[in-house]
Amino acid sequence: MLVNLPLRVAVMVTGLGLAAAACTNASSNAGSTEPTDVDTSPVAASGIDEQAAALLPADVKNKGVVTVAMDASYPPFQYFENDNKTIIGFDVDLSNALAEKLGIEAEQVNAGFDTILPGLAANKYDMGESAFSVTPEREKTVDFVTYMNAGSGIAVQPGNPLDLEMDPADLCGHRVAAQKGSTQGITQLPQISKDCEAAGDGPVDVRLYPSQNDANLALTSGRVDAVMADSFALAYAGKLANGAFELAPGEDYEPAPFGIALPEGSDLKPAIEAALASLIESGEYAKILEKWDLPLTSAPETVG
Repeated sequence: MLVNLPLRVAVMVTGLGLAAAACTNASSNAGSTEPTDVDTSPVAASGIDEQAAALLPADVKNKGVVTVAMDASYPPFQYFENDNKTIIGFDVDLSNALAEKLGIEAEQVNAGFDTILPGLAANKYDMGESAFSVTPEREKTVDFVTYMNAGSGIAVQPGNPLDLEMDPADLCGHRVAAQKGSTQGITQLPQISKDCEAAGDGPVDVRLYPSQNDANLALTSGRVDAVMADSFALAYAGKLANGAFELAPGEDYEPAPFGIALPEGSDLKPAIEAALASLIESGEYAKILEKWDLPLTSAPETVG
């Protein structure tokens, strides 16, 4: 089932000047030492959507819970609160709101980013919601419900001492970090490196790290010249780190949809699509975006 519904929601567009959030494990790992406050309470929901709930597979309805895998090192999408146990963020709030629309609960499970899609293929989780870019390669093994568009950016040290921009040619010959299993690490940076060599320039020295925290730390410690990741996440993490790094200028690189991942052929997909459409129509989706200072700059025209 594909729910055709415009995703044009009214939110306050703040560009890349994203606001600071709570002092968390993610922020301290990125170099932040001063706590800041964020409201971690869920966005008020309007209750069950009976039409969406009617689409739930019987086994999920009987179980009353969906397990949602996410890598809690990627603010503002998912990261640890300062108790080092509670996962907070946009994807957490969205998964909870989706579950509420369906009359069930969501159980968020922390997992390494590069293990989530294989875990879904092995039916270890019901869903994966971890700012996944939808790519043809990933669609070979899992299904997606798209919910946002975002592109890649690069983060640099304060003041941008190397004068880098989010321009592929600017990255030639530089050390650039990315998270293991990410689109940036698997596809974008290797291709940029090949293009550099084809143009007669030095290749990109691509360095992959287990988590986004580790990649950011490589930048703040001077082990790399830049970090490449989703621009929203990099800008937000820089704020959490009290300006320990900043987003370099330039247009987002290769904007692509983000998707909630499900096992291939999952009977849960129609219910998730319908619940997401309901959240958009009610305005609850926009409230979650606004809570996490996420602008909707290039929304897909359909939920699917």
